[in-house]
Amino acid sequence: MPSGSVPPERHGVAFVLGGGGGPLGAHEVGMLQALAERRVVPDLVLGTSIGAINGAAFAADPTFAGVERLVELWSAIDRSAVFGGSALGRVATLARSRTHLHDGTGLRALLEETLPATAIEDLAVPFQCVAASIEHAREHWFTRGPVVDAVMASSAVPGMLPPVALGGEHFVDGGIVNSIPVGRAVALGARVVHVLHVGRLDRPLEPPRWPWEVAQVAFELARRHRFTGDLAALPADVELHVLATGQTDPPRFSDLSQYRYADTRRVRERIARAREASLAYLVEAGVGEG
Repeated sequence: MPSGSVPPERHGVAFVLGGGGGPLGAHEVGMLQALAERRVVPDLVLGTSIGAINGAAFAADPTFAGVERLVELWSAIDRSAVFGGSALGRVATLARSRTHLHDGTGLRALLEETLPATAIEDLAVPFQCVAASIEHAREHWFTRGPVVDAVMASSAVPGMLPPVALGGEHFVDGGIVNSIPVGRAVALGARVVHVLHVGRLDRPLEPPRWPWEVAQVAFELARRHRFTGDLAALPADVELHVLATGQTDPPRFSDLSQYRYADTRRVRERIARAREASLAYLVEAGVGEG
């Protein structure tokens, strides 16, 4: 089946976990907590980049206990070798590779330890994740096969991790081509879509002020343009819920701490805040059970 084609199965309730934001991905864990508490059960989980990591872990164990294990996973990232190592070590990796700071072995080891299933089709809930194919310059959906390979491909942030070679192609971060794949959920038949995101959707963009903000603003423009287009194309019978992060002051691009994947000092705070805000939203919207 071509990577962009849609399987014939139909799914009623979809969780769509977006990409971007490094440690801000912890917000999605709080949203999963809220959904689990309200007993909202998905028929389909879609993920991009950091959302692919969170989504695969949830699809493997879609219970409140499973979400709690995901909380512990996030809290342990700073004690693991995922994005660890000294600054000198990262420079050495960059000097050897000329393209990336980390070799990906730490993340792969963590995923292999965390995910009980080895194949996507063996996960408890149907799961798909997206990556960007370098050779074909398009999005590629992983629907079957080794789950760790698929998640590694979807979360291969350019400059941070190397492209993942699979089947004669090289894949990088899925957020480049489809950061919040609402359209994919609808194409697969979802009629209730819950969007879990890293927390930038509610902050107006501003022109870049520093050199490092230029690429970030450009990427965010492309990301929001795709998402806005997907929302505009939603059929009238699709029920959409964009969950809340609880951020009162969304981060600015100049706040470089939001891009430090290994910085987990505020992980539990972000999880708790997103859980509280999303739970309040779900209760007010009458979604799920008390």
